[in-house]
Amino acid sequence: MQLSSQSFQDQQAIPIQFAFCKPSAVGHVALSDNRNPQLAWSEVPAGTQSFVLISHDPDVPSRADDVNLDGRTVPADLPRVDFFHWVLVDIPPDWRVIAEGAMSAGVTPRGKQPLAGSAPRHGINDYTAWFQGDQDMAGLYYGYDGPCPPWNDALLHHYIFTLYALDVAHCAVDGVFTGQQVRAAIAGHVLAQASISGTYTLNPALLHAA
Repeated sequence: MQLSSQSFQDQQAIPIQFAFCKPSAVGHVALSDNRNPQLAWSEVPAGTQSFVLISHDPDVPSRADDVNLDGRTVPADLPRVDFFHWVLVDIPPDWRVIAEGAMSAGVTPRGKQPLAGSAPRHGINDYTAWFQGDQDMAGLYYGYDGPCPPWNDALLHHYIFTLYALDVAHCAVDGVFTGQQVRAAIAGHVLAQASISGTYTLNPALLHAA
C-alpha cells in the first residue's frame, strides 16, 4: 500500500497552513489556518473492509518544565512521548483520497464536533488533554488539529501520518476514543499499512538554520 500527499513532501517541512500555530513576532506564536493536508493512497490489499488513519508527533517533551518559557530551552535530549493529532476510523473501503481542508479548516476553540453520520468516525486528539483547565480552550478536540510544538524546543518535530487497511468494517471503539485506544483495537486486523511524515518547528533558531 502507498500513501502520498499533494500538501507536503515526505520527510520535508509541513507548510504553515496545515499547522495549528505559526511563528509570530508578538507572543512567539499565533493561530494558523489549521487545514488538514490532502492524503491519497493506492495498492490496497484484497480483503480490505475499512481504513484507519492516525497522525501523531513522537517528539513531544515528556516533561513540561521548560515548555514555552522565556529564557528557557527544551533540551533536544529530553525523553519524548507521542502526541496524537488525528484519529479517523471506519473509513470506507472504496475511499482513496481525503481532500485538503475537507475535515479541518481553522482552529475551533473548545474543539470541533465529531463527524455526523456513521462512517468515518473521528476520535479525539491530544489537544483535549493539553487544553484541559484552559478557560477559553478546554473541550473535546475531535478530528484533525495540526502542529504546534513548543516555540523553544531545540528538537525538530516530526508528524507521521499512518494509514491502516483492516480486515474488519468497524473498528472496535465507541463513544469518545483516543489514538492509543485505536492502536490497541486494530491489533490483529491490519492487512497493510503505509506512512508519510513531515517536519515542523516554531523555534526561531531552527527556522533560521533551515
